[in-house]
Amino acid sequence: MELSSIASAVSNASASQTSATAAILMLRKTLDLQAESAIGLIQAIPQVTPPSNPPNLGNSIDVMA
Repeated sequence: MELSSIASAVSNASASQTSATAAILMLRKTLDLQAESAIGLIQAIPQVTPPSNPPNLGNSIDVMA
């Protein structure tokens, strides 16, 4: 194996490692943005208020039909 082919192989390996590292960093950033977006959507959900029915509603059932 010649010295130039070894240098080329090392250079290619280094470039692919750099590319993989950049892809992982982009994935992490994308996941962080999605998490922030999901938190914003969850916080935008209005609070559930209890029904304002009269207190006597539903206390008795008419079983005679």
